[in-house]
Amino acid sequence: MTRLRRRSLLGAGALAAFPARLFAQTAPSTATGNRPRLAQGVQAGDVGAGSATIWSRADRPARMIVEYATTESFADAWRIEGPSALDTTDFTSRVRLRDLPPGQTVFYRVSYLDLGDLKTVSAPVAGRFRTPPVTNASDVSFVWSADTVGQGWGINPESGGMTIYETMRRLAPDFFVHCGDTIYADNPLAAEKKLPDGRVWKNLVTEAKSKVAESLAEFRGNHLYNFLDDNLRRFNAEVPTVALWDDHEVVDNWTWEKRLDADTRYAEKVVRTLATRSERAFREYMPLTDGLDGPLHLFRSFSLGPRLDLFRLDMRSFRGPNNVTPLNTAYLGTAQLAWLKQALKESKATWKIIAAGMPIGLVVYDDWRAKTGADGVANGDDGPPLGREAEIADLLGFIKREDIRNVHWITADVHYPATHRYDPERAIFQGFAPFYEFVSGPLCAGGFGPNALDRTFGPEIVFQKPPARIDLSPLEGSCHFGHVAIEGRSGLMSVSHRDASGNVLHKLELMPE
Repeated sequence: MTRLRRRSLLGAGALAAFPARLFAQTAPSTATGNRPRLAQGVQAGDVGAGSATIWSRADRPARMIVEYATTESFADAWRIEGPSALDTTDFTSRVRLRDLPPGQTVFYRVSYLDLGDLKTVSAPVAGRFRTPPVTNASDVSFVWSADTVGQGWGINPESGGMTIYETMRRLAPDFFVHCGDTIYADNPLAAEKKLPDGRVWKNLVTEAKSKVAESLAEFRGNHLYNFLDDNLRRFNAEVPTVALWDDHEVVDNWTWEKRLDADTRYAEKVVRTLATRSERAFREYMPLTDGLDGPLHLFRSFSLGPRLDLFRLDMRSFRGPNNVTPLNTAYLGTAQLAWLKQALKESKATWKIIAAGMPIGLVVYDDWRAKTGADGVANGDDGPPLGREAEIADLLGFIKREDIRNVHWITADVHYPATHRYDPERAIFQGFAPFYEFVSGPLCAGGFGPNALDRTFGPEIVFQKPPARIDLSPLEGSCHFGHVAIEGRSGLMSVSHRDASGNVLHKLELMPE
């Protein structure tokens, strides 16, 4: 018989625990139609040393119950009486599991107690994840990509939905890094989209995805849309996510100062208002460490064993306007930059991977049609560090001075896969040590590129696979992800670029310095 041990959420931001009698192991209501439902499944996220976030969503006001164990039978399981899922959070809820054993597969299941009668409990929905090892004996692997449901390419049931998530799941990675554009709030869907060769892509379409997102309900609806995909829900239940945000969670190339006066699709012209609503929906629907109160705090490090530390950046919240001037240097921001330096310096892991929303040396214009402004770091002048490049120069110089080794970047945004090697011998700014930047994507969106390289930090193309045309469709091979595998005993890191079917397009093997 499974023995359940109760664990409170004191200090975790949960509501006060209900009386224990409400959670007695009595038979739930047998009327399936009256029980709460978890239509979006479950997902774990922000897994680190000894902790993880468990997320789900009910279809009504309900109390979250999480059970977890290191055996699939749930023998000797722990039980957490979590927070209530209410309309104020769109019925989403989460708990942070702590004191987890290292190097173990943790099995969990989520159910909801109906607050309307306090007797009816949902059927449980199960998931699992692996906790980081504590010795070099264990291997570590992860996948990364970005850009979900962009440019009008949504969930197409006729092609099996977003099958790239199933491909990634089958690799059994320890975690997934979503490098941003988790939704495309500014890209509505039509029922059909024609390809140049005459084929027709057929989308599932919901009310929220039929127009640009402006209200909080519409931003929430964009997140809900993605959960309609069977592949994504199955993936979420087995692979924990480390989520970043970028521009399309709000609107293309947004900054806090931006207005949309010329965009007739929007009744709300103030981007700050849109971004505030979008941020709320993002925090509700992503399995983040923090709750919903206080400022968004995305930038964090995750200890994933002796061989790997991951550093998640926020390249949206602290940036200045997307114009290029010597004084417009804000991108990561002072606090985040200081944190990153200190976290890298303190890291004892063999490999230090920085997860970023945008590449360093690829030119990403604010207005790509007119080729003006800069949404990314690079400004295209091929000169000394200017504007936002100053922060990156400061960071790279710090890494060299402190002799912090084996630091590399994973990123996305540009809708094609690439590997770049940054070398001071080719650079205008030379005060740094060589490193690699690995770019991937999109997950389900149009293909674009290639983007021009800015010579400031000396990038060299080791590999790239730009699309044959602009807005290449998923049916034509637009979708990609990256896979990183680290051997525990040797420390060898293999980085491969893959297409939506899992075919290896390019592979690079690196030994630690």
